[in-house]
Parts: sequence; structure tokens; C-alpha cells
Amino acid sequence: MRKLFFLTAVAVFAASSMFAQKSALRDAKRSLGSNDLNEARTLIKQATTNAETANDPETWKIFGDIGNKAFDNERTNEMLGKQANQEVMYNGLLESYTPYLKADSLGELPDEKGKVKNKFRKDIAGVLKANHPFYINGGIFFNEKQQYAKASDFFEIYWNIPSLPMFAGQKDPFLIDSTFQTIKYYAIITAIQAQDHKRALAMLKRAASEPFIANSAYQESDIYELIASEYIQQGDTAKYIETLYEGAEKFPKSKYFTPNLVNVFIRQGDNQKAMEYLDEAIKNDPSNACDLNSVKGALLAEKGDFAAAEEEYNKALTQDPNCERALEALAVNFILQAQNLKEKTATMSDRKLQLENDKKTVDFYQRALPHLEKFTKSLKDRTADKTEIDGALMKLRNVYYNLSMMGVDKSAQLKQVEAELGL
Repeated sequence: MRKLFFLTAVAVFAASSMFAQKSALRDAKRSLGSNDLNEARTLIKQATTNAETANDPETWKIFGDIGNKAFDNERTNEMLGKQANQEVMYNGLLESYTPYLKADSLGELPDEKGKVKNKFRKDIAGVLKANHPFYINGGIFFNEKQQYAKASDFFEIYWNIPSLPMFAGQKDPFLIDSTFQTIKYYAIITAIQAQDHKRALAMLKRAASEPFIANSAYQESDIYELIASEYIQQGDTAKYIETLYEGAEKFPKSKYFTPNLVNVFIRQGDNQKAMEYLDEAIKNDPSNACDLNSVKGALLAEKGDFAAAEEEYNKALTQDPNCERALEALAVNFILQAQNLKEKTATMSDRKLQLENDKKTVDFYQRALPHLEKFTKSLKDRTADKTEIDGALMKLRNVYYNLSMMGVDKSAQLKQVEAELGL
């Protein structure tokens, strides 16, 4: 008899506990209906942590409704021309999203008979579709407050909603246009600004795997550039190089992938491979002679083929007479030949041959001079960094000094350059 009483008491206690939690759920709904959102939140959070109600779709549906009500209240004020609390409005919008998803996922679980009866999906889908554009506004709001991680949350939710299972099979429920493509980019950029590089890389890979829609904010190649940049940030050289290969193949006219691959090959000492990629890049993008032909010229000069290097630098200058890279490199090309010849001459005993070589040496220095002077002026005109200007002035000083020592009076120019250098 006592055992029977104990079992009955346990059953009554369990029923009482369940009733209490269901009552809390009803009270939360009642508070929501009376617009007492703080009370509703307190009650619903209790329900989300209790074993009796934590897996009830209705618990999470009400939780989502509370956030949505906070959003709707302030949005209504805004529409009526009243003072609206935008932070409360967008926090409510954000608050509603995850509970709605959980309510829908729980509603999709089959019952004891193996049937799915998701009575909340239609309502949730309707709310999310109606609220979809406002996630852009929320992202912009928190971006302006420099809360970049939170801004990224809003932009990513805007990106996520059209691909939710609840919209599968519906015909064109969302307009996937250039604006949609732009918001993907905002989600990525704000994640980078928040220094959440793991998240940014995951979104970049996702964006790269999805169809690209032309827009005014960025090009498809920018996604791959950012992927490469994120791998650099993480110190993953292998993945960085892999991305450069992929980008060079997909975007042969990009000024990022092939030049960076060439730099990698140069650092690795593989000049042959660097030259192969340069030739391919020049063929694909002949308009980028200033950079590409100048680099090719530098590789040829490094091999000692100064004539071929000069030809590449002149190609760059033919296309862009103000190409600083080619102006400096061509000047250095002549200076190196002058110095090499000067050192060789110093070991000779044949006076006649010495005089011939001195004449050639002077010619090399004089051919370097107009390019070097134009390069230095260009740096000064654009107010380049002092170290850049000083580097150019040091080269000029070297040329003026050597010419003066070899019978071409450049003493006035030498004095002026040394004064600029503070010597």
C-alpha cells in the first residue's frame, strides 16, 4: 500500500512539473499578447532550459515571436513618424531568427507514428520572408556603430534566409539580384573588420562556390583575392599558392594572381617558371606592360642579359612613358653595365682599350641619366615617401659623381643632390 502511494505521488509530481512548465509557456504567450516583452522573455527562457518544454517547437516559436514583436513595435513607431529606438528594433529582429529556425527544425521531427506535422512552418516562413530586407538595414546600423561582428551577423542572415529548407521548392520566393550579391560581400568584409578571419574565410569559400551576379560593389575575382589574403593572414602558404594558381586560371587578366605567383617563383629561386608565367600574363594582359614587362626585364637583367632587359623596359615605357618601375629599372640597367665595364677596365693594362671602355662607360651613365632624373621628378611630384626619394637621389649622386670623375662635369648637379640628401 505504501509502495503504491509512493508511485502515485511520483506520478502526481511529474504531472505537476509538466503542468507548471506548460503554464509558464501559456504565461509567456499572455505576456507577449499584452506587450510585456521583458516578462515574456523571462518566462520563455525558463521554458527553453526545462526538459519538459525545451524540445517543444512552440517554446521556440514564442521565443522568436518575442523578438519579432520588439522589432514590429519600433518599426510601427517609425512608420507612424514617431520616435523609434533602432537599437531595440534591430536587436529584436536578430533575436527572432535563431529561435524561429529551432522551432522549424523541431517541428520537422516525426511524431511517434513517423509523421511530420510542422504547424509553425507557414507562420515562420511568412515572418522571415517579410523581415528579410530589414536584415540589410540592421547590418548597416551596426556597421555604422563599428560593431562589425554584429553587422556581419545581419548580413549573413540576409544571405542565409533564401536557402533555408522552409523555402525549398517554392518558385522564386526571393529576388536574387545584384543587391543580394553585394550583401554577401558586406557579410564577408564586416567579418574581416571584426578580425574573425576563420568566419570570413568560410564565407569567402561559400561565396566562391555560389553563382556570381555582376554588381557595382566588387568583381568575382575580388573573392579569390580575399581568399588568398586570408590564407596569408593564417600563415597557410600552401593554400595561398593554391589560390593563386586557381585565380590565375580563372582570371587571366587579373593584375593580382599571376604577378603574385611570379613573385612566389622568384622568392623560391625558380626564375624559369616565373618567366613562363610572365610570358603568359603578358599575352593575356598586354595592357599591363608597366608591371609585367618591367618584372620580365628585371629577371633578364639578373641573368646578365642586359640587352633583352632593355628591350622589355622600353616596351613598358612605350605603353606608359611615366612608368616609374621601368624608368628606374632601365636606369639601373645602364648603371650596372657601366659599373661592370668600369671594374673590368681597372684590371687592364692596354691604354687604348682602357680609353675605349671609358668612353662606353660614360655612355652607359649618360643613357641612365634622363630616365633616372625623370623617375626622381615623378617621385617628388607625387610626394612619395622620403626613403623612396632618397633612394633615387642616391642613384643620381652615383651617376653625377662618376660622370664628373670621368671628364663630364656634373659638379653643380652633384652638389645640389648632396644638399637634398643632407650630405
